[in-house]
Amino acid sequence: MSDQTLKITEIFFSLQGESRTIGLPTVFVRLTGCPLRCQYCDSEYAFFGGERLSFDAICAQVAEFKPRHICVTGGEPLAQKQVIQLMQRLCDEGYEVSLETSGALDVSEVDSRVSRVMDLKTPDSNESHRNLWQNISLLTVHDQIKFVICSRSDYDWARLKVDEHQLCGRVSDVLFSPSFGQIEARDLADWIVADNLPVRFQLQLHKILWSDEAGR
Repeated sequence: MSDQTLKITEIFFSLQGESRTIGLPTVFVRLTGCPLRCQYCDSEYAFFGGERLSFDAICAQVAEFKPRHICVTGGEPLAQKQVIQLMQRLCDEGYEVSLETSGALDVSEVDSRVSRVMDLKTPDSNESHRNLWQNISLLTVHDQIKFVICSRSDYDWARLKVDEHQLCGRVSDVLFSPSFGQIEARDLADWIVADNLPVRFQLQLHKILWSDEAGR
């Protein structure tokens, strides 16, 4: 039996609501805790509490759903260092694994088989000062970068960062999402089209389908 443990808020089976695997049945392993406080956060319930589970218990719960895709999320998963070993184990067991991370913590030790879906925090998130910019050089075409856009000024900032860091040539997808309830999705879509920006517009599918369920 493994003696490695992580504090877990929930493990559940649903459809992936964003990223390049949007719409695919996915098991979500949501870790507890996050050092950031983005003003639009929809998973504040994962900041505290949770249950400490062994790797064996986590993997047993995951296996019950017979998934192909697993998303390790939070909170901020990388705030718990042992998550690196959990993701390695999940990859070894044959799952396709993605990691949702804020971009504020070092991603260099994440297994190369894991698709890192890394946020770059915009100014209106109130956490852009936490972006760890050296992470960008570590990303590959297996990874993704996400911007949550809260305003036109956020969009202009993100557009400049895409160009400055040549993001579209570095990762498989650069994702622009409207912050739910803060800007109109159509406005963001129109801005992208007007600028012919080579990014992927995305809505949060889980918010459309299950808007009354936090985190789904």
